Amino acid sequence: MSKSAPLPPTVCEDVTRALHEDIGSGDLTAALIPEHQQCSASVISREAATLCGSAWFDEVFRQLDPLVEITWHVADGDQVQADQQLCTLQGPARTILSGERSGLNFLQTLSATATLTQRYVAALSGTQCKILDTRKTLPGLRLAQKYAVTCGGGHNHRIGLYDMVLIKENHIMAAGSIGVAVAQAHKLFPDVRVEVEVETLSELQQAIESGADVIMLDNMDNTTMKKAVSIADKRCQLEASGGVNLETIPAIAQTGVDFISVGLLTKDIKAVDLSMRFQHISDIL
Repeated sequence: MSKSAPLPPTVCEDVTRALHEDIGSGDLTAALIPEHQQCSASVISREAATLCGSAWFDEVFRQLDPLVEITWHVADGDQVQADQQLCTLQGPARTILSGERSGLNFLQTLSATATLTQRYVAALSGTQCKILDTRKTLPGLRLAQKYAVTCGGGHNHRIGLYDMVLIKENHIMAAGSIGVAVAQAHKLFPDVRVEVEVETLSELQQAIESGADVIMLDNMDNTTMKKAVSIADKRCQLEASGGVNLETIPAIAQTGVDFISVGLLTKDIKAVDLSMRFQHISDIL
């Protein structure tokens, strides 16, 4: 998945689930507003961020009432500043009030992932190393968050358990050895990339000899990773994992690994501070 790829096919499903969760049998408070009352509103960013989630925001109001008109002043992947207007809405006041929280929840959560990803990508400036996400995503929002990673300039690792083989310690133990596990993977899934997680240089050598496409260097120190890069000698791609944060990542990239996977991008995020302001209310009889 990349930023230039189509939006995830789960946008409508994500929104339907969110609206059912929030509105349920009906918005009791919005019922206090006259049915004919119209309003205009705007969404404001309270802090600098990388925007993501506009399609989910739009879908919230499309499902509630297609008469709501939304005009965006920025696009997914854009850098926005504090107090910047992101979009304006025009339509029935009841609808805009009912959709406000669900729409903002998607925007602030996906923008959080995109914003954090952009910071990690910036930390690798000047290197050939790429940032990867993981499967440590919010339940039910896997494709949405992986899309957000691409909006921040990162890259997607496997989407789930079905599109790539990743052989870890417990798989190796159950199979008997790295060689046996990789051989079985290539036999069963000849057209699928096979990655092996290793913790030592000895395991690295076994993974290389077995024909692994990618080798994950799990919690190795930088000196050992440099040795791993030399041993691999471009016979496979190397991914660093574990102990990664904004302070450690530049030095990890300097070891020469191809990828650095970061679970924090999707699991340890702080929602971007956004708000919706009503600007004008009018009656249409």
